[in-house]
Amino acid sequence: MWLGAGTVLLAAGTAGASSRWGEDYFPNVPLITQNGEVIRFYDDLLKDKAVVINLIYTNCKDRCPLETARLGQVKRLLGDRVGTDIFFYSISIDPEHDTAEVLKAYADSFGAGPGWLFLTGNEADIKLISKKLGLSSINDSADRDGHLPSLMIGEASTGQWMRLSAVDDPRFLATKISTFLSDWNNSPGTGKSYSAARPIQGLDAGSYLFRTRCSACHTVGQGDGLGPDLLGVARVRDRAWLARFIKTPEEMLAEKDPIAMELFIRYRGVRMPNLRLGDGDVETLIQYLETQTVAHESGERENAAASSMKSLKRPPRVERPRPERGENDEH
Repeated sequence: MWLGAGTVLLAAGTAGASSRWGEDYFPNVPLITQNGEVIRFYDDLLKDKAVVINLIYTNCKDRCPLETARLGQVKRLLGDRVGTDIFFYSISIDPEHDTAEVLKAYADSFGAGPGWLFLTGNEADIKLISKKLGLSSINDSADRDGHLPSLMIGEASTGQWMRLSAVDDPRFLATKISTFLSDWNNSPGTGKSYSAARPIQGLDAGSYLFRTRCSACHTVGQGDGLGPDLLGVARVRDRAWLARFIKTPEEMLAEKDPIAMELFIRYRGVRMPNLRLGDGDVETLIQYLETQTVAHESGERENAAASSMKSLKRPPRVERPRPERGENDEH
């Protein structure tokens, strides 16, 4: 399980920020956006901006799809602040493969939208940026996916930076980002307090797994998201197939499993990530989906019964016969 924890990594005073954590600290190397525009890392991306930065690569079969989907949820919660006073940047650690065209297709598949740039460039420059941001460490290189799912939030102008888990609850992340940036801008009252975030309900094991691993892409009974609505999925899919797909989706895509391939194509090439779940967690998640399906169907039956009872309580409308008028009746 991943537990989100915010850590202020760079906490220099504002007076010294411009020299210690500003243009003298961050490299001003060129990067290329998903739209093919060449920009400078410090001058165009960091200077005078509040930013949220993470590392991804489009061929990732592990946590990048979940990370990107989660960041999309956070962006929607922040609303029109993104692109005006907060800017999102996802930097590829596989620039050889991730050209501007590849990144654009990836960004479009997740509905990234304005205010969120996907960036590529020279591999050595990207490694330097990662190191300077604190997104590169010994733990990252030891990780089987090459990096940990982390976000860096901060402002070069103030020198204040914080690292968060990129796969945490989206409401928590949105509130944390708003509060952190508002606090360091000395603007009390402009950001939400932690108490403004709605509590996470139903923290049983299955609910927790769904919220932290699946809800970025899926719903149960509320329609398709980035991935399919999972209402009734445990009935329409063979249980062994479903368990394997949850546990090792990259293997099934590599084997060109027909159902896995059909889902991959239907949902715009968004990869089902390897969630690193053990057999017990996979079973818990499937059971949760089953119980949610039953609860949803029970709710529909109750609503239908209530509507039926309500209609029965209405007195039938009686059409009273009108007297026939004769030729001499007054009008």
